[in-house]
Amino acid sequence: MAKEWLRQTRQTAWEAYLKQIDVDGSYRLARKMEHYRTNEVLGYRTAGSQAERLTGEMLAREMEEMGLSQVTRDPFTLDGWDFNHARLSFVDRDGQKYVCQLGGYQTEFDTNGRHEYEIVYVGRGAAEDYQGLDVRGKLVLAEINQRDEWWINFPAYQAHLKGAAALIAVQDSGYAQVDSAALNTQDFCGPKEAPAFCMSRADANRMIRALGITKGTGGKVWFSAKSTIMPKTTSFNVTGCIPGEDPEQIVLMSAHYDSYFHGFQDDNAAVALMLGIARALVKSGYKPRKTLMFCALAAEEWGVIDSRYDWSTGAYNQIFRVHPEWAGKVVADLNLELPAFSHDTRHKVRSVYEYKTFLEEFIRNVPERECYPGGVGVICPVQTWSDDFSFSIGGVPSMVNEFGDGSFMETHYHSQFDTTDAYDEDVYRFHHEFYGLLMMAFDSTSVAPLDFFPLLSALHSTINMKRLPSELAEKLQNACERAGQAARLAAEEVWRLESLCARYPRREDQRSRQLHDRAREMTAALLKAFRFAQDSFTRLTWHDSACFPHQIPQYNLDRLEGAWEALEKGWRTEALSLLAEVDNNCYVLDFDQEVCRYFTDAVLRQPADRLMWGAGRIVGWQDLSRVIRSLKDKKDRTPGAFAGEKKALEQARQDQQQLLERLAEQETQNLLKLAQMLDEARG
Repeated sequence: MAKEWLRQTRQTAWEAYLKQIDVDGSYRLARKMEHYRTNEVLGYRTAGSQAERLTGEMLAREMEEMGLSQVTRDPFTLDGWDFNHARLSFVDRDGQKYVCQLGGYQTEFDTNGRHEYEIVYVGRGAAEDYQGLDVRGKLVLAEINQRDEWWINFPAYQAHLKGAAALIAVQDSGYAQVDSAALNTQDFCGPKEAPAFCMSRADANRMIRALGITKGTGGKVWFSAKSTIMPKTTSFNVTGCIPGEDPEQIVLMSAHYDSYFHGFQDDNAAVALMLGIARALVKSGYKPRKTLMFCALAAEEWGVIDSRYDWSTGAYNQIFRVHPEWAGKVVADLNLELPAFSHDTRHKVRSVYEYKTFLEEFIRNVPERECYPGGVGVICPVQTWSDDFSFSIGGVPSMVNEFGDGSFMETHYHSQFDTTDAYDEDVYRFHHEFYGLLMMAFDSTSVAPLDFFPLLSALHSTINMKRLPSELAEKLQNACERAGQAARLAAEEVWRLESLCARYPRREDQRSRQLHDRAREMTAALLKAFRFAQDSFTRLTWHDSACFPHQIPQYNLDRLEGAWEALEKGWRTEALSLLAEVDNNCYVLDFDQEVCRYFTDAVLRQPADRLMWGAGRIVGWQDLSRVIRSLKDKKDRTPGAFAGEKKALEQARQDQQQLLERLAEQETQNLLKLAQMLDEARG
């Protein structure tokens, strides 16, 4: 009877919530957020700017008016950016004047009015494109593809070292492909002293024709820009809550309120969705067991000068510096991004491994919607391109509505075409329903439903035991099995305890109080184990993808051995292609050594507080610059000509093998420690 009563109670609460959803109201709030901007023409609500602060104040008032409690502004220190404008004008051969609006990157550049410059077209902006050119004090125009080739910071810093006044980047495929008039801005990840701006393909083509320029030549333009970096300024995250019976347990929902351009999908619609869910819960009269927390995050798009990991600043500060006590209290974070567009025929929740089981069970109980004919699925792990990663490594198990699939990222994302034109009301309603009910589902649990077996299964499946000495491989295999067994037993105890708590939901007697006290104790222990697992098993590649520690040297060993075999056959081009895939060595092919070393040192030699969520996540660096440059310059390409390079690759292979074995030893010990923690959580 107790289970049936609980099921009916949840069903009643769900139905009451669904009746109060107001998608139109959320849409209006998303549009309202466009009011505050740093650039009157293009938009932008940049990190640490007055526009961001005014928007935060407006959201705080919205929270108060809808009835959320304890509305607070959590301040933190960051490097701010104010992008006022960038305009480039030129006159064609017929005397026709054109004025182009340019987008900006987080760099420092102020022309103090309009000035004449020479602009030089340098192709892709790689080192070889500057041969024979003098670009000192000039603007340089370069075509970049940030999805498939390199990030903006590399050609920008290359231009800076050549003495250029600023880089003007044009997207050549990659991002902003919706229209030739589209601009595109991403986080800069470089020094503020290397100014960069973006120009549309249409404007660049018009300028090239009008001025009659080709690669290596230039013409006269007028340029006016004001892009200001504000070191050590202050912004704030805005939180409000629906208090629950247990103030020590929290279900968190988050979305960021800074943006590039108009930012309708990214992330106005998500902030409005979050508050739309909060409003519907309040109006439905829902009485949560846990405290339901809603957090509008500042500074997701940038926040630290000259750091490889310069985004997700607001989220990182919230969990690591402002509210570190949330780790151990927040049982889940539901982060929201780009929620009013169907990025695929199948909706996906990108989650930490430990919530995969719970999410799959939840999905089975949610009605299907026509806007996602492929249904709903779960993918793991969370990745670095949204705020949920910072929360996760801070000890808060997190998830996000997956937005990386489909064409939107290549077409509209981070461009002035991210407007209401891409709005899909049915998809937006689905997100209101799905994530509101998911928040209620997490609230209804007595024990945080963390299941570590999917994590351990994924870890085990990625290990190539054949690459390890037999004794170490056996130890690692045994540790995986030991941790896997502990995870199974802990998951069984979670469900057993959850079932018992459901039989005594009112805590009216000693038995009930004991059960619910035990549930809180187990939740605390599981969250502690989760944080340990994040510290132990979450690492980053040099291209910011989350992975297990051993995967990095394994991947590098495959490439190094493949390159060695290619050189054995005299296949120089194939060897270069493979070596470029090791760590960050791809940049050696195209940029000066000083450029490559600068950005490598920015990861290896910066203090942890500047690296934020990337600190300690890189397991090593294999420097192949000499080998790659030697191979590029080789005139004699017979197999016997590569003896020196093959010797260097053999040393690199030994380095990576040693790294793999060291990491395997660490993983073995950490697996055994995790098993012990799960045993203790089970009691």
